[in-house]
Amino acid sequence: MLKVVLGDITRTKADVIVNAANSTLLGGGGVDGAIHMAGGPAILEECRKISESQGGCPPGEAVITTAGRLPAKYVIHTVGPVWHGGMRNEDQLLASAYSNSLKLAVKNGARTIAFPNISTGVYGFPKGRAAKIAITAVKEFLKTDKSLDEIIFVCFDRENHEIYERELKSEN
Repeated sequence: MLKVVLGDITRTKADVIVNAANSTLLGGGGVDGAIHMAGGPAILEECRKISESQGGCPPGEAVITTAGRLPAKYVIHTVGPVWHGGMRNEDQLLASAYSNSLKLAVKNGARTIAFPNISTGVYGFPKGRAAKIAITAVKEFLKTDKSLDEIIFVCFDRENHEIYERELKSEN
């Protein structure tokens, strides 16, 4: 079941919450900073180890860590693309960020997953376009994998919430 909520992803009860990380995995602003702050140092410690062993995380890819003090079991850190006018494969990289996060969640036994609005903050991805890509990527994944019970899009601001609500209604 797909669901859209307005709220704070760090307070969302799900097996997995997704972090819109940067490629260093070492924390940052926006949702990334909020997840690291709320989850505590255990998340950063695991991110450091991953970063040291594989040199970070490229756009479109995803890695998994503990959720620390968050109400989730795991945090999946995915790196969305920086918007460059749509000329640098941004759409495909964003879709991959969602699909690779879903695959990693299923591989780790998750039944529920919560996504933020990846790349729509400082990375500048147009919000409407990002919502379409996110919903399409999730629906494509669900065509072949039925193991997730709930996928939640957690929108921090009203604008994104309204966009996701509209997109989900128009898809049905």
